[in-house]
Amino acid sequence: MGTDQVIRVVEEFALPLLDEMGLELVEVQFRQESGWVLRLFIDGKEGVNVDDCASVSRQVATYLEVEDIIRHAYTLEVSSPGAERPLKRVEDFIRFSGKKVRVKLNEPVDNQRVFCGILAGVDEKNNRITLAVDGSDTQQREFDLQAVARARLSL
Repeated sequence: MGTDQVIRVVEEFALPLLDEMGLELVEVQFRQESGWVLRLFIDGKEGVNVDDCASVSRQVATYLEVEDIIRHAYTLEVSSPGAERPLKRVEDFIRFSGKKVRVKLNEPVDNQRVFCGILAGVDEKNNRITLAVDGSDTQQREFDLQAVARARLSL
């Protein structure tokens, strides 16, 4: 089973499990580092604690073992996305509106691909965000979410 397929299968299992627990799946990674690592980042409205991570880890590990999804050695890690959590869905941008973010674009705008500032607004209907750019009291930039390569909360 390929890397993308493993991620897809784990997401399909984890999404309803986490929803039932009142948590959300932020991201799944499956990559080779010093060995293979399957990493799930989870979050909740009040954050997550060690017990949440342990419970999810046990249930995902059992599922993977029973279904024999990954046929080679790997390490399973379940954790919080941390203070600089990625923003991937429109709902993420809405939830963190008013917070400081770092946005990297697919293509440069005015010779710049990375913008930092306060997430000033989200146009859910048109999939656009407004960013009050750092270093400028008045400059706001609008970006189509399709133009965003990566976005994350920023400290």
